[in-house]
Amino acid sequence: MQSSISNILSSFISDSQEINVKFVSGKKDLNLFITLPQKLYAEYTDYVPALKMEQEALLHPKKNSLFRHCEHQYFIAWVDDKPVGRIAALIDHVAQEYLQTKIGYFGALDCIPDPRIVAALLKAAEDWLSTQDTKTVRGPLTLSSNGESGVMVTGQQEEIMVETPWHPPGLAELIEASGYTQTEDLLSYRLEIKTEQVQNYKIPGNLEIGAGRLKDVTIEKVSKKQIQQQAEILRDLYNDAWDAAYNFVPLQDYEMKDMLHRMKPIIHTNNYVQINKGGEALAIALVIPNVYELSAGIGSSPSLLGWVKIGWRLLRGRFKSGRVILLGVSNKIRGTVLGSLFPGLAIHELIKREGLPGMNFDWVELGWIRSKDRPMRNLIEDSLVPEPYKVHRLFEKELP
Repeated sequence: MQSSISNILSSFISDSQEINVKFVSGKKDLNLFITLPQKLYAEYTDYVPALKMEQEALLHPKKNSLFRHCEHQYFIAWVDDKPVGRIAALIDHVAQEYLQTKIGYFGALDCIPDPRIVAALLKAAEDWLSTQDTKTVRGPLTLSSNGESGVMVTGQQEEIMVETPWHPPGLAELIEASGYTQTEDLLSYRLEIKTEQVQNYKIPGNLEIGAGRLKDVTIEKVSKKQIQQQAEILRDLYNDAWDAAYNFVPLQDYEMKDMLHRMKPIIHTNNYVQINKGGEALAIALVIPNVYELSAGIGSSPSLLGWVKIGWRLLRGRFKSGRVILLGVSNKIRGTVLGSLFPGLAIHELIKREGLPGMNFDWVELGWIRSKDRPMRNLIEDSLVPEPYKVHRLFEKELP
């Protein structure tokens, strides 16, 4: 497939042709920016486009609450009259305040894998960020550290997963060639829920919740309505759990409410795990169904019949795969023996729920495990999955 893309490149991009990177301006440009990956990656059989509606919710400034504290500029790269790539440049004021640094971000980077195109897009983003007094550029993030993070390095041929960006092979190397330094790899593991090894997974130390050292540890039972009502508890615990981690930016209350509102049609009470100690919430886990299954074989812009099919699939709720999007332990017990146990407790509880309503998954992705988080990697790799099946990479660059 790579050779066919190269043939397409050579058919209309030559060294003598100029690459023009232009601001996105107006509804027509914005619509092209949102839908461009589907056009760029049409020749890649491993690429599956997301529903246009979902991408609009993510990228349209009037539909994503992130833009309440972010300034942005979108760009599209052109060769003659052909769009060949896109990129977003962002100033996250929450991030700058939290990190106490003049940091800016690039994201939504999708393009034909050509060094000249990648370099031109990154330069456009850097030039705009420089006008905003930015000193450091980090990315790619679409559109924040709490969203789709990193450029895909490996895993292009694996099944597509919700909240996980897809990029063609080689894009990471082209970013690095533009002067960027690798700062972190984000690892994803495919957990085959129904296998004997996973079903026999035990809590570290063979401890039992409610007994012995865990006698005051309980699993909180919540209704679907309560999940929405507990948005602030979820946000506080999530922010506390990831505070001080690389690339972390605190999730705002309106972002958490928006996220839970969007997920309301697809999540079940069994998807949510909250672990309390002495009545205090100290760990959470949330797995969501892989919504790509809803539009399988239908496309990103369904017809009326296509929407009927999606609605029927949603009502049936039979998802074969899902993704753990929240998994965290409170800072209060981080670094303690108990703190080291709680991630395993959360994973164990999710495994126990296999086959229950909302949890009839064949497999689940444990994603965004930081490559430098050795305790979490040991927990997963020693007992559940020996190695990651996808890797995404983050980069940084200092601006003059």
